[in-house]
Amino acid sequence: MDWETCPAVERNPGKISGAWAFTGTRVPVYALFENLAGGATVDEFVEWFPGIAKQQVRAVLEHEAKVLRTALAR
Repeated sequence: MDWETCPAVERNPGKISGAWAFTGTRVPVYALFENLAGGATVDEFVEWFPGIAKQQVRAVLEHEAKVLRTALAR
């Protein structure tokens, strides 16, 4: 997964073992997908992780959708 083009995330080798995280937080991107897979809503996720804005979640989901559409088109 290439997160380089998603402005809502960043990677810092000194934070959470270099995992991609929501910009300005220590919350890894995979936490969003784990919570959604577990039945959480976007609103619940944002509530549980106060440093994350709903717009960041939307940007991550849109990025993922774009990547999947591109993969399916190949």
